[in-house]
Amino acid sequence: MDIHSRIKKNLIPRRRFLGSISAAFALFAFQSAGFSCKSGSRRDKMILSFYLDDTNPEIVNAEAYKEFLDYCQANGIKGESSFIPGYNGRSIISENNQNQLNYLEYAKDAWSKGIDSHMEIMTHNTLFNFESGIKNEGGIHEGLWLHEPDVTIEEYQKYFSDILDEAEKAGIKYTGLTWPGCGCEACTKRYAELKQQGPLKISQAAFDALLNLAKNDQFRSRVLSVFYEASETEFGIHKRAAEGKYGVYDLMPNAMDHFGIWENSADRVNPDYYITEDGQSGIIIRHLENKAPYCMWYMHWQGLNPEKGVGWEAFKTVTDRINKHLSDKVVWMRPGDIVTAYHHSGGWSFAEDL
Repeated sequence: MDIHSRIKKNLIPRRRFLGSISAAFALFAFQSAGFSCKSGSRRDKMILSFYLDDTNPEIVNAEAYKEFLDYCQANGIKGESSFIPGYNGRSIISENNQNQLNYLEYAKDAWSKGIDSHMEIMTHNTLFNFESGIKNEGGIHEGLWLHEPDVTIEEYQKYFSDILDEAEKAGIKYTGLTWPGCGCEACTKRYAELKQQGPLKISQAAFDALLNLAKNDQFRSRVLSVFYEASETEFGIHKRAAEGKYGVYDLMPNAMDHFGIWENSADRVNPDYYITEDGQSGIIIRHLENKAPYCMWYMHWQGLNPEKGVGWEAFKTVTDRINKHLSDKVVWMRPGDIVTAYHHSGGWSFAEDL
């Protein structure tokens, strides 16, 4: 079991927690997030998108990432994929082999092929030491660190800026941040302590730091997307920091990973969860019927990659079914484009003109 498998092991309860709330509360939250289930909506099309966690060149050949990107471009599919420079403990931008160099070239082209890039932070493990060029051997993990109330805006901003600068060396621009989940003993214990103080959430100082960096034009766009929690029932887009034309928004997925997850498990593959062969049911259809403005799911590179992933063929099956049954009812958008349009229109009104 690799490092990432260990730290992701117990993530499912966190991802699904919000999905366990009552239907009545879910409806209230759904409407308060800026959209309504009313049948009188002028919205003709629903937005589709996704985010892909753990993308890296360590578990499969970099050509698998190129195949994924080429497939998305050829089929008009748009979403997001993480870029984690220090996934193996060192920055692949500063020290690399040919496979990693190839991956960097493909990652640089991702945006032109419809795919945003998020920093799932530098290592998806312990904090990275930019002076030594390697991740810390011990200490706090990045995902937990994002929640710590005593970390200052300046500390977050310095670390984020270092990651942005590192990616910039390879010509890669980020569009936002994905929280890297962790189920190790130390993180689980500290998360439990933080939950006793109130609902678990990323520190406001981290959001403010992201906003400052957006204002410095260090990201690809002025409005950033953040991925944190997910729920099929209580979902929406939530402003975390904003000033003028700049903003930071938590865009919640409202569909889960049924493409093998990080375990690359065939038992966790189910294309019918998204849309059935006859196009009559599935989470995408349900959100369409409820007149939700979007359906966005998350995936993991371990299960989705075309080389070894048990979910790759299922992903293609889902997109084929979408093309067959929903071509006039949905439109693909990058998460970064979604939050930018939402910010500038002051809500979901932009979706009425898609």
